[in-house]
Amino acid sequence: MRHCGPLEFPRGFVWGTATSAYQVEGHNVHADWWEWEQQPGRIRDGDRSGAACGWWERAEQDFDLAARLHQTGHRLSVEWSRIQPAVDRWDGGALERYRRMLGALRERGIEPMVTLHHFTNPRWFAARGGWEAPDAPDLFARYVEQVVPALAEFTSLWCTVNEPMGWVFSAYAAGRWPPGHRSLRRALRAAAGLVRAHAAAYRIIHRVQPHARVGFANYFRLFDPARPTALDRWAVAVRDRLLNWSFVQAVTEGQVRAFPWRQQFPAAAGTLDFMGVNYYTRDLVAFDLRHPRRLFGRHFHPPGCEMSDGGYGEVYPQGLYRVLRACARLGVPVFVTENGIPDADDDQRPGFIVRHLAWLWRAVQDGVPVRGYYYWSLVDNFEWTEGWSLKFGLVAVDPRTQARTVRPSAWVYAQICRQGALSDELLQRWGAPSVREERAGAVVPDRGGRPP
Repeated sequence: MRHCGPLEFPRGFVWGTATSAYQVEGHNVHADWWEWEQQPGRIRDGDRSGAACGWWERAEQDFDLAARLHQTGHRLSVEWSRIQPAVDRWDGGALERYRRMLGALRERGIEPMVTLHHFTNPRWFAARGGWEAPDAPDLFARYVEQVVPALAEFTSLWCTVNEPMGWVFSAYAAGRWPPGHRSLRRALRAAAGLVRAHAAAYRIIHRVQPHARVGFANYFRLFDPARPTALDRWAVAVRDRLLNWSFVQAVTEGQVRAFPWRQQFPAAAGTLDFMGVNYYTRDLVAFDLRHPRRLFGRHFHPPGCEMSDGGYGEVYPQGLYRVLRACARLGVPVFVTENGIPDADDDQRPGFIVRHLAWLWRAVQDGVPVRGYYYWSLVDNFEWTEGWSLKFGLVAVDPRTQARTVRPSAWVYAQICRQGALSDELLQRWGAPSVREERAGAVVPDRGGRPP
């Protein structure tokens, strides 16, 4: 039996977008990423963040756009290096600017979710050893103790860190992000520092604001075996446990048991009020002994699958459903803190949004306590090593002129936000999957493929 009529979401569901400070504010000169950008060959096409989207001066104008687009939530981050530009110096003016930004969101009926760490570190912190240093969690705690009392008037929804394992592996194992190390041992040491920092932040926030909801945003990259073999399934399981679930295990159970990371974190147990899900794509994985540094596996995409711009990844909407179902076992509310697609000509984004939200609705029907959805991103922004080449925004931004153009997909999402539902017309027009009335045991089958 097929579901008839619009797919309605629960009352109070948060309809939002997400951004991060470094990617939109501009001129964050005290951050490690600013220094990284200046090194030749680090950023695609030699791009620089520069003024970015100009949010340090004009964020309110884009908040006006978000309000016009019927959004009720916005996830943004605060920049540690602005607030503490030197180890012995705090910038009260920066905190006041963030207060004005959060107040402006509130004035427009948009609830803020504040992320305390989104990939960037102060240069002084990096010089002291970054997240490998023994005192890194204490230094982060000092920063949190400055931020939370200043901003608690405007939000009670806090995200401590963004994509900790994804960031750690990009910065400490793959060497693509600062500090540019290539060591699994160092990566796991930095990850341990982030676990302790999250736990410290959780307790500080609850001391200042007992009713706060505190979580973190986890990057879930779905992995499926390329072939139905024990070795391919093993390669998938290793990745899933380490990259997708190890940090979650640390802050729920107080321990990590994921090859090759085994460690106890008793102080971190039970420090999760909500689970933030960042979901974009999936990989097929084939076991390969020739790649020990890649955990004995190769990644590729199914032949003929739909791909997003720049080879960013397969468009696989039912993967969001699978991730959300897996998160249900945690027993805490869930927010989709990021989900988006780079799509310069905006021909894929409307269908991407509608189809992912149809699978999210399916998860809600199956009892997953999803409380909100934040599309990445409100505006085109500086996409780290990809520079300005990937266009994720509902609103196009010309970084040279700062001109804005609202893309057609923004109005598709605005209709969903306004109605709190996916209409039959949207589902039919944008090719959303049929939604079954019975409880989902049989999701759309995974598409396998032979490894190249």
